[in-house]
Amino acid sequence: MKLTVVLALPARQELVELDLPEGSTVADAVAAARLAERFPELDIGGLATGIWSRPRPAATLLRDGDRVELYRPLQADVKAERRVRAKPTTDGGRRGR
Repeated sequence: MKLTVVLALPARQELVELDLPEGSTVADAVAAARLAERFPELDIGGLATGIWSRPRPAATLLRDGDRVELYRPLQADVKAERRVRAKPTTDGGRRGR
């Protein structure tokens, strides 16, 4: 079965197209893509994985045409950033004017 393994880096995106046997898992695809060899500075085994933007564990069985994605940790907590922006100001709500 044909599938793609994707890793988004800050400066670029890596796509590796693979042809794996039926019964392969997300972990098999990540290993076959050999990203750990190409990016030794990353802990590839410690990254979260998903299929088509949906988080999935490494033991998930793959189907033909799947897009396996590796997710890097967030640099900032989006919810915390929103809370800071929404926090009332002391100047009567005239933030940035």
